[in-house]
Amino acid sequence: MRGSVTVHMAASADMIWDLVSDVTRVGEFSPETFEAEWLGGAGSPEAGARFRRHVWRNGRGPVYWTVCTVAACDPGREFAFTVAGPGGKTVNTWRYQLEPAADGTDVTESFELPDTLLTRLYWMVAGSARGRTNMNSMRVTPEKMKAVVETVGRSR
Repeated sequence: MRGSVTVHMAASADMIWDLVSDVTRVGEFSPETFEAEWLGGAGSPEAGARFRRHVWRNGRGPVYWTVCTVAACDPGREFAFTVAGPGGKTVNTWRYQLEPAADGTDVTESFELPDTLLTRLYWMVAGSARGRTNMNSMRVTPEKMKAVVETVGRSR
């Protein structure tokens, strides 16, 4: 009940960090989340900060808001957030890990669902379709980010 995709980007980890940690730009990159905003006075990423995302599930519907909490915030290295479901319980954790490489940075986007009975039942029923959707989204999102950071990098 997890998956990941790694994309190499010819850009510095700091430049990429600025994109993955700016939740307000998610609509430029994600095929499912088309906007996000910080909550409770937060305006930048830090552990414990909350934001909400406007999601268009599977790119077809339904459309709804989710509340998220920054779980890891290590500039240039890792940005992660949990997604709250009913009752505020975590239903998913999304993570971006940045690993410097000789000519840029390897960016790994991943998701992990909690290991609960409800999640296991959900995964048995809808897991293959949802897993494919997540994997496809995790290819699209970093590839769009890559196009931005590599274009900016060439123009400098």
